Amino acid sequence: MSSSSSVNINDTFFNSLYKDVWRKLVPDGLTEAEADFIEDVCALQSNAAILDLMCGYGRHTLELVKRGHNLTAIDNLSDYIQEIEEKSKGLNVNTQLSSLTNMQLSTSYDAVICMGNSFSFFNKVDAQHILHTISAHLRTGGCFIINTWMLGEIAIRHFREKEWFYAGEYKYLHDCRYLFHPSRIESEHTIITPDGVTETYKGVDYILTLSELDDLLKEAGLLIGGVYSTPRKKPFKMGDTRAYITAYKQ
Repeated sequence: MSSSSSVNINDTFFNSLYKDVWRKLVPDGLTEAEADFIEDVCALQSNAAILDLMCGYGRHTLELVKRGHNLTAIDNLSDYIQEIEEKSKGLNVNTQLSSLTNMQLSTSYDAVICMGNSFSFFNKVDAQHILHTISAHLRTGGCFIINTWMLGEIAIRHFREKEWFYAGEYKYLHDCRYLFHPSRIESEHTIITPDGVTETYKGVDYILTLSELDDLLKEAGLLIGGVYSTPRKKPFKMGDTRAYITAYKQ
């Protein structure tokens, strides 16, 4: 399956103040709990090969490599890749600066993870291409994990047109529109620093119901094993605000 040549508005999403804001939005202890979850549901042995997609500043990559695993970290932001390379010197981490639609993989993995809602950045065509690439490089019985808060069952219940809050010292304003064909939330983000510097940028999250995602996964040879609302494996239900979806290579 050929890769998409479409331009993704989210490609530059983190090339802004949001790169720093995102760190402040991650609760203390979440990364460690999610790493426990990854090791558990993927039944990882020591020195497992793990692919971290849209790895960001490497919070999962760096935690998992400390636990004795071999990591490949892919992101399209050079600042993030450089940060991971600096923090992982001497450790078993390979990095790749690439979009997911154009990533080049040459080995097989025991587990693949796409955390922090990153999978929703891709429309259905691109998602299908990415899933086929993942499946082709996931060992039989291997596990793929998607962490999202833009699953249809979540977005429909919790969508807000406008909201604002503080992320550390930053004031964050969020304006959204829920659109159809394809189902998506288009958003405008405004971040204001304490000294009055303002940045505004746009993003889009594509909305798939659990059933639609299940169809895409099956078409790529991946079967859902469980859907949870927390990394402590609480079963997902309507009204929950995030999902951890596990799928396994057949």
